[in-house]
Amino acid sequence: MKKDYLKRLLFLHLFLLILGCKGTDSAIKMPKNSNTGSWVGTWACAQMQVEPNNMPPSPGLSENTLRQVIRVSIGGKHMRLRFSNIFSDQPTVLKSVSVANVVNAPAIDPKTQKILSFNGNPGITMNAGQEVFSDAFDFELQPGQLLAITIHYGATSLKTSGHPGSRTTSYILQGDNLNNEAFDGAIKTDHWYSIMGLDVSVGEKPAAIVCLGNSITDGRGSGTNKQNRWTDILSARLSADKKTENIGVLNLGIGGNCVIKGGLGPTALDRFDRDVLSQNGAKWLILLEGINDIGGIKRAEEAPAKAQELIEAYKVMIDKAHARNIKVYGCTILPFQKSFYDAPYRQEARNLVNAWIRNSNAFDAVIDFDKAMVSETDSGTILSNMHDGDFLHPNELGYFTMGQAVDLDLFK
Repeated sequence: MKKDYLKRLLFLHLFLLILGCKGTDSAIKMPKNSNTGSWVGTWACAQMQVEPNNMPPSPGLSENTLRQVIRVSIGGKHMRLRFSNIFSDQPTVLKSVSVANVVNAPAIDPKTQKILSFNGNPGITMNAGQEVFSDAFDFELQPGQLLAITIHYGATSLKTSGHPGSRTTSYILQGDNLNNEAFDGAIKTDHWYSIMGLDVSVGEKPAAIVCLGNSITDGRGSGTNKQNRWTDILSARLSADKKTENIGVLNLGIGGNCVIKGGLGPTALDRFDRDVLSQNGAKWLILLEGINDIGGIKRAEEAPAKAQELIEAYKVMIDKAHARNIKVYGCTILPFQKSFYDAPYRQEARNLVNAWIRNSNAFDAVIDFDKAMVSETDSGTILSNMHDGDFLHPNELGYFTMGQAVDLDLFK
């Protein structure tokens, strides 16, 4: 039985490596105008098919205007936007798109507004399963600023590609309101649609940190429109240090995401090429995934095998990142005792995985979020003032603590 189990794990590792070589997502193709030598990501979000309860509210996107707000990490004077129709089964038309500085969302500063083009045209039709870049354009982008992206849509796919966990309010107005400064009377929705990345052109060697994770990276429990996820805290700290001020931070978290199977959105393994390897200038990967896989364990006898499957999956992602000269920093899984995931056998699996993360030397470094967040009186419970009431997700203080716990020397 033990030999059969080891053979199965070896087969899984080899199978995942083969998938990694082939690519697991047919939509992962860098656009023709991509230039990985000078572009670096300043903002990104992970794509998924938007669930019915997170779809755009009435009046919807078709023939209407959507204004979305993002917080960038690093600045620049030359940039381009990346758009997604990856999980749609019909074309989506972007009639016109602009960017501008935010005054008081959704209001913009019209003096800063820049109209985008696509292959020299004012708009573009994104085919089903496609992603596109805008043409590069000049814009005075400041580090850490809020940027408004306004899209006037034509016809849109019934299946929408986007990022539900924006933690940021978006605004919809009927008709063509691309040049509407105030956006008064807009319908509000706390989700992002169609946008997936923003790159800036840099003169020196580009460098960005990709943060791959689940709801704890996505920021559940952080403040809506406060931009205070742990990745935002890390970005602000990097920006304030002269030695790291030009490093982008890209949040590729998906709430409810799993590493191997199940969960919400494509698994970490399935989306790895697009969400990590396709990011321009990626130099580091911070990996905080696995709590939802462990939370899905149904029986005690499954716990050791699930822990080992997670470890094998981590190895695959490490190997793929290292093949692209990306350093990988492994994060320990946070405490979840007293949460809806709590069970002795799930705690066993978490302990096995965390022990491997800390002691295997498989990662280039370890970020011990478990140690930073665990209660002093109970090794399996998150600090009482650090969670959002469910003993699983950090609150605003918890995310601040996580962002402060990352050693900036890892990026110098």
